[in-house]
Amino acid sequence: MIRPRTPRREQLGEFLTSRRRERQRSAAGLPPNARRGDSGLSREEVATLAGVSSTWYTWLEQGRDTNVSRQVLTAVARVLDLSAAETDYILGLVERVEAARDDEPAEVSESLQRLLDALDFPAFAVAPDWTVAGWNAAYEWLYPAITSIPKPDRNLIWLIYTDPTLRRMLPDWEAESRHFLAEFRVESGVRLSTPGHRALIQRLSQASEDFREQWAEQTVERFASRRRVFDHHAQGIVEFEHHRLIPSEDSRLHVVMYVPAT
Repeated sequence: MIRPRTPRREQLGEFLTSRRRERQRSAAGLPPNARRGDSGLSREEVATLAGVSSTWYTWLEQGRDTNVSRQVLTAVARVLDLSAAETDYILGLVERVEAARDDEPAEVSESLQRLLDALDFPAFAVAPDWTVAGWNAAYEWLYPAITSIPKPDRNLIWLIYTDPTLRRMLPDWEAESRHFLAEFRVESGVRLSTPGHRALIQRLSQASEDFREQWAEQTVERFASRRRVFDHHAQGIVEFEHHRLIPSEDSRLHVVMYVPAT
């Protein structure tokens, strides 16, 4: 029987393939390959080192809906030398089941909006698909365009790759966009079977060559508070510390805060 493919399993297969091809053979205890030298393992080698059948591992890379345990997938992650964030990502693609609410819009409550308004530094709330659901006056000061952007386009990852104003605001756009996309992949990957997510990825792929190239890199990264630099249209270079919190009233939302750097 031919195993069916699913969007999440296809993403898992693409990710494992990219990491397998990047794995250094010497680090895995294998001799150089006659054609590839020290770069890349074969599927059969990964399967042997992980203690699984080569047919099963081939199905995994092909995106087929195979039965897979956490223990076995962790063994594959060990062979491919995946980071903790990458391991969590592939486990999530296999284990998590999307809730029915995943494709429903997440709204900012009145109380959460009051919290945003009470902050005197830029802050906004993003939904699971990274739609900007609410913001405060300080964020308008930092990024005035947010008030005039049509609601369907008010998505953070969409704006990073398509809004020239936002691109000019980021002095190191190449690094920043990769940070955001790696975090977006971690958080959105388990929603690959929802129509909204598929439509966003397809739309971005059509609109931005930079997105297509960076999405193909398969980079995965957990969010970490970090320093952010913006080129403000009136004030010039401004620096913040980028933090993020999850409100208890709706865990789907993330409150993003740009605290002035000292």
